[in-house]
Amino acid sequence: MNHPLRLLDGELTILRLPPHATTPSWLDLSPRPLVSVTRTPYELSIVCPSAGVPQGVKCEAGWRAFTVEGKLEFSAIGVLAAILNPLAEAGISILSISTFDTDYVLVRSGVLEKATAALRRHFEVVESPKPTSWP
Repeated sequence: MNHPLRLLDGELTILRLPPHATTPSWLDLSPRPLVSVTRTPYELSIVCPSAGVPQGVKCEAGWRAFTVEGKLEFSAIGVLAAILNPLAEAGISILSISTFDTDYVLVRSGVLEKATAALRRHFEVVESPKPTSWP
């Protein structure tokens, strides 16, 4: 895979709400660094910046995200496997999110340095903010 990975700025939090819960009124949908809302018959999952989550909300804070730079075609094969294999070999658990254009891989902040080192053996990892004009 020739796409570099970008480490997004900012800590993320993951929330699990009941399946019929409404999207919280406090949720800021500004995409900095990432907001994802997924509803299934079993849950409403939200990934959002930690700074916006009110105290007292049951959540898993302390995540950082890598993203694949550039748009991925749906015909691309093995993109996530190429990213996840080095992390699995390093004993790092992840959460992945895919969008229409690209993939995101979240790791716990406590293993960020270890994850970055594992990924750098296979990818160029860029740690600066993404330009505002991308994509």
